[in-house]
Amino acid sequence: MIPLHDANPTRNVPVVTRLLLFVNIAIWLYTVYLSRSAGAVEAFYGRYAFDWSEFVGALTRSWSVDTLQAFVPLITHQFLHGGWLHVIGNMLYLWIFGDNVEDSMGSLPFLGFYLLCGVIAAIGQSLVAPAPMVGASGAIAGVLGAYLVMYPTARVATLVFLGLFISVIDIPAIIVIGFFVVLQIIEGVAELRMSAHAAAQQVAYFAHIFGFVSGIVLLFVFRQRAAPRRARIGWG
Repeated sequence: MIPLHDANPTRNVPVVTRLLLFVNIAIWLYTVYLSRSAGAVEAFYGRYAFDWSEFVGALTRSWSVDTLQAFVPLITHQFLHGGWLHVIGNMLYLWIFGDNVEDSMGSLPFLGFYLLCGVIAAIGQSLVAPAPMVGASGAIAGVLGAYLVMYPTARVATLVFLGLFISVIDIPAIIVIGFFVVLQIIEGVAELRMSAHAAAQQVAYFAHIFGFVSGIVLLFVFRQRAAPRRARIGWG
């Protein structure tokens, strides 16, 4: 199932969601540009991807500027991606579900919520199956968790593949997002059975799980006091 858009209009312009989309895409295009120089992409990712072993190593040394710099990849890794499908898939989910979560929280709280979900996702993945990490998936999984709590019945136009049958069907968000979560759990368990080297080459499924759970929990911290709107009819 591939979600295409939801029927859940917003009251305000989702400034932060659009900014996150722009920054993620701009940085991906920059890495494509860097790929023209031998070793430039590797150096860029080596500096800004999140590596648990380097992070823990910095924390065990005397505190200094270098120690503080070890925290930077907790944020910057969320804006790096490993390929066209990676960045397009992540931005599609952010585009569909991010605007409504931002609308409920307010733009600045949403930014803090989004980045914090990404941080928790990276640490959670590293505690279970440590490997260098890039991608916005953990933060976006947090957005999905919040959306599921607030708008479980919102209709999502979804491209469905059933063998040779392909169709666009309106499906409640609880099914679309629930399918995503179940898939992450199944793949995450499979990842644990792999060797450390093989797991390092895979998608960070536990980052998605930790991000999703953190999104549900943090929603009640960042959401505005006003009750969320019910999904209205009309495509957003």
